[in-house]
Amino acid sequence: MKLPSRSKSYMIPEYSLTGDLLSFLTCNLQYRYQNKGTLPPSKPVQRWFGEFIHGVMEEAYLQWDSDKKQFPWNWKNDIRPIEDMIDIRLQVDGLYPYDEDLFYSLLNSELRFEDLNEHDHKKLASARAERAINVWGPHLFPLIDSTELLIKGIRNMPNYDEKISRSNYYGINGVVDVLSSMKINRNISQSNLDNYNNKIIEFLKKDPEFRQKISHSESDEYEIIIDYKGMKRPPEKSDNKFNNPWENHKQQILTYSWLRSQQEDAKPIFAGIIFYLNELVPSKEDLVLIQDEIAHDLTDNAIDYAKFADDVDLIMNWTEDDKAPNLSDEFKIARSIRIININNEEIEDSLNKFDNVVFKIESSLIKEIKGCKIQEAWKADSDERTCNACDFRTFCKNNSVKTKDIKIP
Repeated sequence: MKLPSRSKSYMIPEYSLTGDLLSFLTCNLQYRYQNKGTLPPSKPVQRWFGEFIHGVMEEAYLQWDSDKKQFPWNWKNDIRPIEDMIDIRLQVDGLYPYDEDLFYSLLNSELRFEDLNEHDHKKLASARAERAINVWGPHLFPLIDSTELLIKGIRNMPNYDEKISRSNYYGINGVVDVLSSMKINRNISQSNLDNYNNKIIEFLKKDPEFRQKISHSESDEYEIIIDYKGMKRPPEKSDNKFNNPWENHKQQILTYSWLRSQQEDAKPIFAGIIFYLNELVPSKEDLVLIQDEIAHDLTDNAIDYAKFADDVDLIMNWTEDDKAPNLSDEFKIARSIRIININNEEIEDSLNKFDNVVFKIESSLIKEIKGCKIQEAWKADSDERTCNACDFRTFCKNNSVKTKDIKIP
């Protein structure tokens, strides 16, 4: 009896919005080493803070949802225990802040929460966590329908070739930080919140495209996708030919919207909101970048900078040797929230861009499988800041970054 041969294994490649799309756009070769080669960065400061602030916000919401504790929360008694819990979780995953002054942990310490003082409170990660919870928590938490929602979808493999391509489909996955489900009030004066002064609703009310969707909607409910970013608000205009975070973040929200729309329980998605939480407590490095963006007219039109003339003057007259300027809460809040309107044409354009990235990744993978050297299969192009911080710069063939020769006396 002739035994049948085993059929060729079938695998559908899966790509995530943050782990693959944004990483690949930052630098193709760095993506290959870190994501496909499982070589994590030696100084993952940005990843640590991103994971930290996401964890703190989620845990804060769960505690609020349990006991509805009134705001503002006390840092030492209410927030600091959450920070330490999240820090311990990250240490288990091998994530630590690079700068020891950035964050203070009680792990393996004889100190107690009662021993902490105001000086500890001033450290950057803690200050941002406290402001994020106390500024946006009162308005965001009552709107939350679900958190950390995993969404998946499947698409045709771009430029599929039966002889070359690994699969005729590929999967997309992402994790929505917050999904908000609200009932429609045609005047959107309070949305589904009775007698509640909600800043997020106020920002949505001011957006003309959102108001138009409310007035023309045939549905009684709608959804809003919300994402946290542990970074400053990026400029709308960028001279970085390799990567434009402003557009990438919009593409991320639009793709999330498509993925969510594929689920059976989905309601119409009217908008996405991104919170740039570093804006609530900007660092000196952030202020330098904001100063440069305002000076060169790189900022977006969503913020009326003429309205915040006093804050702009403080920033433009500030130098790095000075104490950080005392910016108004209104200015920092306005810079920390971004509303992204959802429409089908932009969603389709976003998906086509994702297809293009997947095609480039798959092409590089196939080249490597066929025997092409890694640095020939994957393009090494990025901005100077990314290259200078990259662990692979010493052997990378990217000619834009030169390592200094070591002179032996």
